[in-house]
Amino acid sequence: MLRVVFVFCCLSFISLFFACSRKPNDDVIGRDIETKVSADPQTQDSQIAVESKQGNVKLTGNVKTQAARQQVEKIAKAEPGVSAVDDETTVVPAAAQAPLPPPPTFSAAQKINMFAYPKNNQSRDQQLRDELDCYNLSQQQSGVNPEAPAPAAPTSADISAAQKEAASGAQQAQGGRVRGAARGAAGGAVIGAIAGDAGKVAGIGAVAGTMRGGMQQRQTNAATKQQAAQQGGSQVQQDYAQAKASYDQGMSTFKRAFSACMDARAYSVK
Repeated sequence: MLRVVFVFCCLSFISLFFACSRKPNDDVIGRDIETKVSADPQTQDSQIAVESKQGNVKLTGNVKTQAARQQVEKIAKAEPGVSAVDDETTVVPAAAQAPLPPPPTFSAAQKINMFAYPKNNQSRDQQLRDELDCYNLSQQQSGVNPEAPAPAAPTSADISAAQKEAASGAQQAQGGRVRGAARGAAGGAVIGAIAGDAGKVAGIGAVAGTMRGGMQQRQTNAATKQQAAQQGGSQVQQDYAQAKASYDQGMSTFKRAFSACMDARAYSVK
């Protein structure tokens, strides 16, 4: 009976000895502390390195506040197996943000006849800044200057001036009187030969031919000028239509770029 009790006591002592001697190893201690520091809301932005030697923990790295530094040390001391903590962390405050520039005094969206509405409750000042940023970025990317004036439609005076210029430059027929006289004289000579007085009748025919030739030349030149004037007026209107189409296409491209930029910043734009 005494032997049984002795053996039981020995086994209990051995189990207790090994249970007391089994402590977390240094690698486990280091990983656990780093994991807990990363998970803690007060210390998760800290950059901490943990070194453990036989339960003696050394902390190095940067924290953003003194409170975070104290919390890191508290986490380390609470880790099972830690016997001492050497805290060599440094408090490095986050860099102060540069003050925002004053918001624009105008809406860039309204300058191009568009409407923008915030999707995430952005403030009015923030919206104005975002609109101006997207306005400038869209100009750079599209190569379109939205402030360039639209082409002006031609006035009646512009069309009239173009018609006059085209008419004055129209090619004019010449020599009609001479050709008419020749044809009239030839015709008169034939008739005169039949009538017995070729010279007299030829002269009469030449005069009449000159008059007809001159009239035909004037009619031809008038028609040519009128046609040239019509073409000149039409050309002015065609030039305007082409310029307007090019301008509209450029503005459409700019507005698409602006809408894409604003959409990426959580705005609805129409």
